[in-house]
Amino acid sequence: MIVVFGSTNLDQVGTVSRLPKPGETVAGGTFSMAPGGKGANQALAARRAGAQVRHVSAVGDDAFADMALALLRAGGVDLSAVRVAPAATGIAMIFVDAEGENVIAVLPGANGTVSAEDAQANLAALGPADIVLLQQEVPQAATRQALAIARQKGARSVLNTAPFLPDTPELAALADIVVANETEFALLSGRPIEELDAAMAEWSQNTGRTIVVTLGPDGARAVSPQGAVSVPAHKVTPVDTVGAGDTFCGYFAAGLEAGLALEEAMRRAAIAGSLACLNPGAQPAIPLKQDVDALA
Repeated sequence: MIVVFGSTNLDQVGTVSRLPKPGETVAGGTFSMAPGGKGANQALAARRAGAQVRHVSAVGDDAFADMALALLRAGGVDLSAVRVAPAATGIAMIFVDAEGENVIAVLPGANGTVSAEDAQANLAALGPADIVLLQQEVPQAATRQALAIARQKGARSVLNTAPFLPDTPELAALADIVVANETEFALLSGRPIEELDAAMAEWSQNTGRTIVVTLGPDGARAVSPQGAVSVPAHKVTPVDTVGAGDTFCGYFAAGLEAGLALEEAMRRAAIAGSLACLNPGAQPAIPLKQDVDALA
């Protein structure tokens, strides 16, 4: 079982010819709404990868809640631990340009009510065969407690360092595996991107943990106490990169839970992340297992 402890949002997406600069207005094109949130995205990705998935989160008591959970429910994710809070459902406001790049502002809403008590109530049954997948769009006290419970129960924990926060370095050292992009890892390690390989080796040696760094079109690299691995990306012309990192995380966790070695889990996750760039939106673009199987 994969237990995803994290956020649930409704994404509101506008397309623009180019991303506006501060104070600038740029005419847009289409507008759409789709389920999102890093936790929910990763839960759906893990489920589409073939894993049994339980999502621990919170949504608001409003009309957006059902929309935010629609694809998770349709996909067979266990939503029994999603709590309805007296708040608005979380919202992500996203602009995507003609090249597929994006800027995102997140309004947490009900995600901000996720607490250490939610972790205690919903992670007590974890066992050594389980994986806990976490991000940082719910309060850090809750994430910290979830990491502690995973360690106590012998479950493996995978922490995605997005969005990067001031205490991310402290929490990262509590996880078994950390997944970061280049920018996040530069912040985590305190070393420039140009020193990536040396910084990854140093961080893994100092913490005894595994670090995975996603590199977009260049694939992903990892350093663990057992050594270093690197996998390529599947080459695509991106339409929308929203959700590609979450797709990688969900597929990666599913691969590990299925018993794949680190390199093979990363390789499938990199393919899935590339395929997620071929369609607009976060959850709607997450590929199905058979799509990844065809390229793996």
